[in-house]
Amino acid sequence: MNDQLYLTAEGAARLKAELERLKGPAREEIAQRLRAAVQMGDLSENADYHKAKEDQSFLEGRIMELEYLLKNAVIVEENGSGRHEVIEIGARFTIVEDGQVPESFILVGAKEADPRNGRISNESPIGRALLGHKVGDRVTVETPGGTVVLEIIEIE
Repeated sequence: MNDQLYLTAEGAARLKAELERLKGPAREEIAQRLRAAVQMGDLSENADYHKAKEDQSFLEGRIMELEYLLKNAVIVEENGSGRHEVIEIGARFTIVEDGQVPESFILVGAKEADPRNGRISNESPIGRALLGHKVGDRVTVETPGGTVVLEIIEIE
């Protein structure tokens, strides 16, 4: 399996905005909660203090994760500078399963996957199976729900 991290430019922008919010207002809010809890006195039995410390730990962990993702991810362009010839990360495509309604998706990295909103991961069974295929190809995919045959009818 490919260990490379992929983000669309839009996804990277969302993560940068989240990082800025966490490093600024969110960090300050937790610091204020900690200061208020410390002023209450005995910290050993202070639930507000312990909750604020737990929240601070979660926040710092998320900041580290976002910094790692943004530093190490490969940024791919959705629908780049023209049409894609084959399905690759960033490509928008339409597939149809025999007898079903065609569905359109964008192939994205795992951190941006949101199948209900048409964004499937390159690491999912369907994403892996479709990578590198072109319009007209019929691809057999082993999914948790069973084997499906998908036909690629359009790639943008």
